[in-house]
Amino acid sequence: MRTIRYGAEPSQYIEVHGETGRGTIHLLHGGWWRAQRDLHLMDALAADLAAAGWLVANLEYRRIDGDTGGWPQTLDDVRAGLAAVPATQGRPAVAIGHSAGGHLALLASAGLSAVVGLAPITDVPRSAAEGLGEGAASLFLPEPDPAASPLTSVPLGVPQLILHGDADVRVPVEHSRAYVAAAREAGDAVDYTELPGVDHFRVIDPGDEPWQHVRNWLNARFA
Repeated sequence: MRTIRYGAEPSQYIEVHGETGRGTIHLLHGGWWRAQRDLHLMDALAADLAAAGWLVANLEYRRIDGDTGGWPQTLDDVRAGLAAVPATQGRPAVAIGHSAGGHLALLASAGLSAVVGLAPITDVPRSAAEGLGEGAASLFLPEPDPAASPLTSVPLGVPQLILHGDADVRVPVEHSRAYVAAAREAGDAVDYTELPGVDHFRVIDPGDEPWQHVRNWLNARFA
């Protein structure tokens, strides 16, 4: 594992796993943009994907709660981090994000080959109105801005896989249903997998069945 720094702030760094092979996967962790969660939430997925032949860039970014993050600086970090990882000519670059990381992956999708959203936050105002994330959405986005939500930013113009469990109480599955409908209506190519009985965190366990849907989708699209 090696580290790339893309800025002077403590949280502006990337941990890179594996070697260039099938292409590059950028991992973006969740945690409602809060500083108490970090990129190590994705360590197991990074190891799994690196073992499957991908170069994996596990990206940290500034978060709220004293880490100088929020809108739009957190998305600015993600875009800068994606640009800091050298592209591999002729090979795919995919972003995979969980929860708040899924939100950031979708919004930073320009120029990528595909995006995978694992229980992604797709509607920041709705999340705030529903009191999700213990008030994190209002801290992340104090003033309304349609550009801050994937739901109101479609079409994104890249193929997408959205994976969401119907037992998720952190980000309700209804949010992904609404997003997928809007994205498809706008012309985006979106594959949607809804998982019965699956909660918010099972989708980032590489040893569990939900993750196999992601592996299978990547294998089919990027053989």
